[in-house]
Amino acid sequence: MTLKILYGVQGTGNGHTTRARVMAKAFEERRDVEVDFLFSGRAKEKYFDMEVFGDFQTRKGLTFIHSEGSVNPFKTVTQARPIQLWKDVKALDLSGYDLVLNDFEPVSAWAAKQQKVPSISISHQAAFAHDVPKAGQSVIDRLIMNNFAPTQMSLGVHWYHFGHAIMPPFIEDQLSDVTIGSHYLVYLPFESLEEISTLLESLSEYNFMCFHPDVEQERDEGHISWCKTSKAGFHKALHSCAGVIANGGFELSSECLQLGKKLLIKPLHGQFEQLSNAKTLDALGLCQIMMSLDQEKLEQWLDLPPGEAIEFPSDPCALIDWLVKGEWQDTASVVKALWQQVKFPDNVQRKLDSMVKA
Repeated sequence: MTLKILYGVQGTGNGHTTRARVMAKAFEERRDVEVDFLFSGRAKEKYFDMEVFGDFQTRKGLTFIHSEGSVNPFKTVTQARPIQLWKDVKALDLSGYDLVLNDFEPVSAWAAKQQKVPSISISHQAAFAHDVPKAGQSVIDRLIMNNFAPTQMSLGVHWYHFGHAIMPPFIEDQLSDVTIGSHYLVYLPFESLEEISTLLESLSEYNFMCFHPDVEQERDEGHISWCKTSKAGFHKALHSCAGVIANGGFELSSECLQLGKKLLIKPLHGQFEQLSNAKTLDALGLCQIMMSLDQEKLEQWLDLPPGEAIEFPSDPCALIDWLVKGEWQDTASVVKALWQQVKFPDNVQRKLDSMVKA
């Protein structure tokens, strides 16, 4: 019997899409599952490198509006379209599906709730329902986490399980072709090009490759290369860079940890998930933090040695086996199987053990 799944993916940013891409490639190898993908959060023409998802659907959904490196609550509320969201929820027919798999995507989650179709959240956001390190979480944040994309069951995704139903991230990029080059990768999509240029322009002894959605024409300006966002170009630069300067998104940070790249994190203000990610990485000695575009912090970080790699799983087969088996209330078995594949450096493992005991 074939398990038929609708996989709803939050399309704001690229992190959720990255995780879904790993899952999609694994699903393609199976004959016991059929999966359709639905993305929401941005216009269809704004997605890129989406071939693996086949004839995917898109919806308006809900998204957070950012400006000058912060979440803009006013624009987020005024640009939300709750009537359109409700229409999309009501119009989404799930009668042909056995399961809705959900990565913080509201249309498919609410449709599953309305139509009483089994639903499972597999997302980083789901990890924050548990006792994990948090920073800057407000009452509104808790309401959003609980109600934005509600599901019957959930598996969080985080860099450690902290004793809960949380699984490790799946990382497509493995260690085989990693080098430590002379350039630093910069990915700060919520900061303006002008602000990034001001931060980097005087550090002429270093080379920076800056990927940004506002770059329309690729160009070199002395020691700064401005690059369009693309999966192939970005990952080539990531594999060969000396370090990464980025916001606090989960998926990119996970890739950097897997590849042993040192991290300088500038979390997005007003985004408790990124603030919490930065807090966790800092506690484990896996990143440096700058709360603003701080040249002094950047210079201190540039002088630090390379990072140490963490080995995360690349094959989600154990998770798909668990989905097909259908015993979805039993999360302990799949979580245990996946964490057995993870290898931490000794110093990180010691810090994790002390965090859990505390």
